[in-house]
Amino acid sequence: MEDGRNVMPAAIVVPLVVRDRAVGAIKFFYRRRNQVNHTQVTIARGLGEVLSTQLSVHELDRQAELTARAELKALQAQINPHFLFNTINTIAAFTRTDPDRARFLLREFASFYRQTLENSDAAISIARELDQTRRYLTFEHARFGEERIVEREVVEEGCEKVPIPPFVIQPVVENAVRHAMRDEGALHIDIHVVTDGLDVLVAVADDGVGMSESVVRSLLAGEPVENAGTSQGTGRALRNVAERVQRYYGSGSGVDIVSRPEEGTCVTIRLAGAAHESG
Repeated sequence: MEDGRNVMPAAIVVPLVVRDRAVGAIKFFYRRRNQVNHTQVTIARGLGEVLSTQLSVHELDRQAELTARAELKALQAQINPHFLFNTINTIAAFTRTDPDRARFLLREFASFYRQTLENSDAAISIARELDQTRRYLTFEHARFGEERIVEREVVEEGCEKVPIPPFVIQPVVENAVRHAMRDEGALHIDIHVVTDGLDVLVAVADDGVGMSESVVRSLLAGEPVENAGTSQGTGRALRNVAERVQRYYGSGSGVDIVSRPEEGTCVTIRLAGAAHESG
């Protein structure tokens, strides 16, 4: 007791550091100076390092979540203007030749973009993602004709319930329509969803124009590419799909592409450990 106040003559102060920046501190007070020794300092530093590590992990998780939300919002906002204008023009044409179909397409168009733009951070079922994919193909059928795009689905029982991040299958199918169609003839797109041990595989295969190995590598890396004078896109959509799937299902998940020029392309999405969700 000194001047009527409690005085702690000794203390150890350890900063809490996250990304090379002090965000706080822990303090240990002692009634006597001789209570502070090398052991006490070592214990205090060790505890500070443990707490700093935990804070850093929390910060990384928070940043990863924010990044995932930003990527989803960017994907939601990524409305292809050509698709938008082509669909509107198609609906406008049907208002003169087939008003009933025009009204149907308009309702489907509203539902499609409502789901595309809705603010949802939650995963959806594969069944719901396939619904959105079919709705997208409704507009492309109206534009090109039913016979120009033939889509088939084979979904193993139970897999339709498996949760996935939104906008995983539909962007892959859209890429096929945009880049794989020939000037004439039908484009066949097959979607298979099956279990592979503990994993679930979603394969989107087409018999379109295909790509070279160098183009495939660039797409997986998210790099801009050109193939025979026809833009193959930036690969951003496929890279986005791969990163969000990896973030949701963890190590072992991702996207693989196998393609041969003039034969077609198969994009396979692996959901590691997702098979238990299909039970």
